[in-house]
Amino acid sequence: MRLRQSPAVGKPSGSAGLTENQSIGIDLGVKTFAVMSNGEKAVSPDYSKQDRKIRKLQRKLARQQKDSKRRNRTRIKIAKSHNQIADTRKDFLHKLSTIVVSENQTIILEDLNVSGMVKNRKLARVISLQGWREFRFLCEAKSEKLGRTFHVINRWEPTSQVCSDCGFKWGKLDLSVRSVLCLNCGTEQDRDENAAKNIEMVGMGHRHDLKRTLSDCKTTSVARCCEPSRITDLLGR
Repeated sequence: MRLRQSPAVGKPSGSAGLTENQSIGIDLGVKTFAVMSNGEKAVSPDYSKQDRKIRKLQRKLARQQKDSKRRNRTRIKIAKSHNQIADTRKDFLHKLSTIVVSENQTIILEDLNVSGMVKNRKLARVISLQGWREFRFLCEAKSEKLGRTFHVINRWEPTSQVCSDCGFKWGKLDLSVRSVLCLNCGTEQDRDENAAKNIEMVGMGHRHDLKRTLSDCKTTSVARCCEPSRITDLLGR
């Protein structure tokens, strides 16, 4: 199990940069399973091949005659594919949670509304495969076992809407926007890494003075996708 270091941080790959007695905020996502506040990223295994196989078998199952031997064989194949995905995910989550908990004194996650997210038909299947709830459970259980501190912050905290450097609030962003240029301090923030840093700050009780920051700034606080000077896409560069 290896964690990828963000290019912006400039440290080598792996978890060598982590030390005990430090706090870490973790932003969970789909494309990148976990982005840490220290710049490291953990990418989940690719379940797409097995998932396509399951969907194909399910369509085949729907056409087969009930109580037939062929239908029963197809049903067993579907069950085995589900078990393979579950075993791969469980192994990944156990290894990642062990690394995170063993190398950090305080672990902070965001309370995600998973049941609400899966209502999005385009993302429901992908979100269901990630195992966010299981990861949270594992981190919480291992933190208690090793004497670590585990926090979960409120889901309504605007972690992706606030600059982690100066506290300027730029407002809601479209999911396609992966990088934001802060108008207040001029720092270009990676969306996920910025959210992870804010999760850590909120969990540790540190907050930016948003009222002061907003009153001092002469620009509008809401970022719009049509403004390339403010919002940039790192992947498109």
